[in-house]
Amino acid sequence: MDILDYAFMQRALLAAVLVGITAPAVGIYLVQRRQALMGDGIGHVAMTGVGLGFLLSWSPVWMAALVSVLGAVLMELIRWYGRTRGDIALAMLFYGGMAGGVMFINLAPTGSNANLTSYLFGSLSTVSPSDVTAICVLAAFVILVTLRLRRQLFAVSQDEEFARVTGLPVRFLNLLVAVTAAVTVTVAMRVVGLLLVSALMVVPVAAAQQLTRSFAATFAVAVAIGVSVSLGGTVTSYYQDVPPGATIVLLTIGAFVLLTALAAPLARRRARAAAAAHPAGEPAECVIPAGRTSSDGAGV
Repeated sequence: MDILDYAFMQRALLAAVLVGITAPAVGIYLVQRRQALMGDGIGHVAMTGVGLGFLLSWSPVWMAALVSVLGAVLMELIRWYGRTRGDIALAMLFYGGMAGGVMFINLAPTGSNANLTSYLFGSLSTVSPSDVTAICVLAAFVILVTLRLRRQLFAVSQDEEFARVTGLPVRFLNLLVAVTAAVTVTVAMRVVGLLLVSALMVVPVAAAQQLTRSFAATFAVAVAIGVSVSLGGTVTSYYQDVPPGATIVLLTIGAFVLLTALAAPLARRRARAAAAAHPAGEPAECVIPAGRTSSDGAGV
């Protein structure tokens, strides 16, 4: 395949695989917490990090990671203590992040709006070797957290009060989810773009929930969808000369539509099978909704 003959495409494909894994891996916890748009907010804040990276002549990826983590922690603090004025504070944080990014990158000697566009919507040709190194390190952190602490993170995302009663450090785990989401945004911004990364964190999870009935199955299918659409969008972008971020997101939405269409007859087939297994008058077993599991962690 001629696509592999170019070093920049090798880097882009590697980054796409890591994005496809990490975005749904974090997104499943955000969906459980009903914070589907958190990635979008962090993406706005990360723009300030990109601008500062150009202004200070430092790696925009690492600077965006630092600023995103600080922004995610601040978002959690606002969620805890903001009360009724929290939404206003979050709005100022998000839009201030966008404005700061535009301002800093225009003040930078080597910065321009063209540079910012590649971070907003993704760009295959601008994924440098140093970007790949940063993406690999950050992705390793995300994968380690989402797999090693999956039971604890699921418990907190499902029911904070129950998790607190069982002795889990709820606030620390909430912060960890926010920080991991911030790191994921940084991982994805070179391929998908800051403005579109939230879709890759949420839509594969929503698509997987159309077919699955346990947390573990939803996690696996969502990651499979994420990797497939990320690679498919990257390859399509190379051959058709279209924006990678937009292509990946449209493929993700297409996967959601397709799986939703397949889910209806599958649900009817399951209902008929359940009816045959439990004739009238016999109690049926409790069915766990997609993406949820019992409080003892089964299926996680």
